[in-house]
Amino acid sequence: MAATPNYKFDPETEPEPSEGRMGFLEHLDELRRRIIVCCIALAAGMLAAFFFVERIADFVLAPTLSALPPDTTLIMTRPGEGLSFLLDLALMAGFIFAAPVITHQVWQFIAPGLHAREKTLVLPLVVLACLGTLAGAAFTHYVLFPSMMAFFSRIQFTKIVYKPSLEETFELYRNMLLGMVAVFQIPTLVLFLARLRLITARFMWNQIGYAILISFVAAALLTPSSDPWNQAIFAAPMIGLYMISIGIAFIAAPRKPAQREPINAQLKLVCAATVLEQASRGRAPRTTSDLHRELWRIR
Repeated sequence: MAATPNYKFDPETEPEPSEGRMGFLEHLDELRRRIIVCCIALAAGMLAAFFFVERIADFVLAPTLSALPPDTTLIMTRPGEGLSFLLDLALMAGFIFAAPVITHQVWQFIAPGLHAREKTLVLPLVVLACLGTLAGAAFTHYVLFPSMMAFFSRIQFTKIVYKPSLEETFELYRNMLLGMVAVFQIPTLVLFLARLRLITARFMWNQIGYAILISFVAAALLTPSSDPWNQAIFAAPMIGLYMISIGIAFIAAPRKPAQREPINAQLKLVCAATVLEQASRGRAPRTTSDLHRELWRIR
């Protein structure tokens, strides 16, 4: 008499979804509510920034004006240019003021779906992202953009007066600020990829030559001066960030080897059915370890 597997499927024993689990529409509703809160916080931050907009404008333009010749001033060439400049400043300052509220809302939305280990990774990522943002903004504000404006102001002609436009100058300043903030997020990205086992410190160390080359190419594109020393000054932070990222990748690398996913119930049933079939045919049943190795090879 052939043996039958001692397994009974009972649909009533299936684990029911927990009461705290949300559906798709509920997730959309929660996302809508949190976006509304973020927009309200941003609007409140912009309103608060309007009371200090002149001080903010002086702070933003001070390094640029100090790098220009003494008698050089920024000019406005179209109606509404000054208002657009003030609105852009208020938006940037309002986002900074509302950043804690926005960060809290994002965390409250994604935290329920994270495991305990994933939650412990969020804090280092947020700290590194904030430090990178501040460092990139300070480097652009105090070093990169004033040096570029000083280089442009040295190009003079006999009958041509250099009068930079407020709108174009601030647009260039804003784009360079966002670009350098993105560059200074390299350690944050490396930390995230290292925790996912996508990159290692050894891999980054082996590619250091390419990293130095890319840093100097980026410095040549960002700096208008052809002076190699000037380009080296701008490439040095990028190379330094890469070296710091190697250390971060070494520290953040998981020490435990990646574990294989356990075989699910369906694969266990396949193993049991194979053993029973071979037993009914009079063959020696294969061991479970042999079946597991075969299944892993098939997968």
